[in-house]
Amino acid sequence: MSFENLGLSTNILRAVHKKGYSQATPIQSQAIPVILQGRDIMANAQTGTGKTACFTLPLLQRLSLETKPRRKKSRLPVRGLILAPTRELAAQVSDSIRTYGEYVPLRTQVAFGGVNINSQIHKLQRGVDILVATPGRLLDLTQRHAVDLSQIEILVMDEADRMLDMGFIHDIRKILALLPPQRQNLMFSATFSNNIKQLADGILRDPAQIEVARRNTAAERISQIIHPVDRNRKRELLSHMIGRNNWQQVLVFTRTKHGANRLSEQLCKDGLSAAAIHGNKSQGARTRALADFKAGKVRVLVATDIAARGIDIDHLPHVVNFELPNVAEDYVHRIGRTGRAGKEGQAISLVCVDEYKLLNDIEKLLKQDIEQVVLPGYEPDPSIKAEPIIKGKRKQQRKPQSNNAPSQQKRHAIRNKNKTASHPGRTVQNKSRKRQPHAA
Repeated sequence: MSFENLGLSTNILRAVHKKGYSQATPIQSQAIPVILQGRDIMANAQTGTGKTACFTLPLLQRLSLETKPRRKKSRLPVRGLILAPTRELAAQVSDSIRTYGEYVPLRTQVAFGGVNINSQIHKLQRGVDILVATPGRLLDLTQRHAVDLSQIEILVMDEADRMLDMGFIHDIRKILALLPPQRQNLMFSATFSNNIKQLADGILRDPAQIEVARRNTAAERISQIIHPVDRNRKRELLSHMIGRNNWQQVLVFTRTKHGANRLSEQLCKDGLSAAAIHGNKSQGARTRALADFKAGKVRVLVATDIAARGIDIDHLPHVVNFELPNVAEDYVHRIGRTGRAGKEGQAISLVCVDEYKLLNDIEKLLKQDIEQVVLPGYEPDPSIKAEPIIKGKRKQQRKPQSNNAPSQQKRHAIRNKNKTASHPGRTVQNKSRKRQPHAA
């Protein structure tokens, strides 16, 4: 459907056409008219389907229809609030609002952690109509009385399932308590879990439910393949594939921050330009790494799941799961970085014997088997046994301790008590401390 048929204003359409778009995606065609009517929605769509424009376009139009006069040295309350789980996604949404809002008189500000809060406070004091924020930083701003949420007209929760996965539910409830009860609510989620439905029941009022794809599915334009390989040969195989196939832009996922750093360093030693992006990196480092990757200065971007959502890269051809995620839904979000906006993409997973339980969970979620291809020269060693994986680390096997045996700490307490009883007035010192020499 053409954007002209969705009820958007001339100023919004002008920005959309300037961006080079003419035809709306299915989620945009279904959701935009409903949002313009002022209804709450609960929308589910695969990543890469144009979801951000789906809510930014009608949000800009609805708020621009009733602009409020600005007074000098007067801070106006925020009217539109968009919550996002990660810094990258918040920045991406903010950029989209500025792009599509080029011809409407609305001010936008983004706020997230990892950067100086004072500059964000200063910009908010100048007056902001639309605020894009991560939950933690938004609460910091409210506690400093730097932002007024009492007159929010439209609330958008982007990637709501991800915010719950990251433990933001308590922050979200605190934020909701600061909002006026009369407002429009837009909830977008890649999955509709029971937790998401419970959250929606407490926020949305008679929402229109919009779903343009079967739940928890990967994009149809993404080809998926599994390469079985031993754990200690994954890096070698990854370098081999990138070099042999001359991949110029590939996003690689690991489970842990340490693993992302280590793999990035190893790939650099193999002669491949690589950078790592994860939660321990400063916001400046993350922004530079992503910018260099988009510009082609960095060939391989190694990321943890913090980058599974919020990285919007046009025509990203390859995503590699160096390690499968612990949560099956994260697989869908990871590979959704490719195959976007009607383009084709390839998702490759390097799977060792430890990860077959994770693979089974993913295939069960997708309701399909993923093709497995063993590459010549990288055949798995059948003698290697699986080691259980817990939260990204291999479980350390410990010898069972008898229930009747006292713990080491308890044994030390009993020994010290006995020594004190044998030598009244004597203080028992920790054995780890060295004895001090007698004074001369």
